[in-house]
Amino acid sequence: MLIEIDGSYGEGGGQILRTAIALSAVTGKPVKVYNIRAKRPKPGLQAQHLTGVKAVAMITKADVKGLQIGSMEVVFHPKVIQPGKYTFDVGTAGSISLVLQSLLPALAFAPAPVELEITGGTDVSWSPPIDYMRNVFIPMVGKMGYRIDMKTLRRGHYPKGGGKVVVRAEPVERLKPVELIEQGSVIKISGISHCVRLPKHVASRQAMAAKQVLQAKGFKDVELLEEYYPPEKDPHLGPGSGIVLWAHTSANTIIGADALGSPGKPAEKVGEEAATKLIEEISSGAAVDSHMGDMLIPYIALASGFSKIKVSKLTLHAQTAIAVVEKFLDVSFKVDGELEKTSTISVYGVGFTKRK
Repeated sequence: MLIEIDGSYGEGGGQILRTAIALSAVTGKPVKVYNIRAKRPKPGLQAQHLTGVKAVAMITKADVKGLQIGSMEVVFHPKVIQPGKYTFDVGTAGSISLVLQSLLPALAFAPAPVELEITGGTDVSWSPPIDYMRNVFIPMVGKMGYRIDMKTLRRGHYPKGGGKVVVRAEPVERLKPVELIEQGSVIKISGISHCVRLPKHVASRQAMAAKQVLQAKGFKDVELLEEYYPPEKDPHLGPGSGIVLWAHTSANTIIGADALGSPGKPAEKVGEEAATKLIEEISSGAAVDSHMGDMLIPYIALASGFSKIKVSKLTLHAQTAIAVVEKFLDVSFKVDGELEKTSTISVYGVGFTKRK
């Protein structure tokens, strides 16, 4: 039976499509997503959405209709998940992280490991930076038994892109449920401040500003790496900078935040912005940051048993993901809290196993 999803629902952006395609690939259930990105200034499929759907289609040998830029409707009929090595190019500075959001749930249930090489944007607006994916997302889903290895070969910033990331996903028999409620105390804060095709002091100033804000709030153990490339050894296509911070806590959770540089934005402001965001996440007392909250929704629904997470902020993205997941799986999420407030999300996962 074809599942139909209104792409203008809730958050109304590309996330509905990504979640729907991911769950279709996992379950084998065909899906039609219509009104795609209807609420956006440029509605319909853009390059990164197109690459995400094409990537999942290739790995699942899917039949797809509506795969062109600007398309408002996609019909996706997946077959089996095929392991192996794949190469994808977004063709722009479109986000590699968002392409991975479509792919990684399916790869958890592949018959064998899958290796990906994806070219595109690693540090771009409105998406998780690649350092967040590597240092927050991967350890957090690792608690569910899902092992993902990720290497950044080259960074890609808007508008030129050209970033390159290699990912290896090890499938699971079943995902383990998680209870991530207590934050505990912050043990240390780590981070990476980077700049490419820019003077070295940009990365240093970002890191220094972030450290000063964090230490002023009483966080003494702050260790930030500065990533810089001398001009003669800089392989990147265009200038860019950013910083990702993450806090390790006594309750064995990781809370992240980030900020991106842009022309005319002082490096100090970038560092201060990331640090302020992280302090806000920590001050919620929740075990899961607001971005990780919506990313975990498909995984806890697929897991074997009861999961409960406390998120710093219930986002529209999380609410939208819940609605889409409930269309595919026989689950009913319970949400205690309000939009944009600290909330708990719980669900009895279906204990999904690999499709035969």
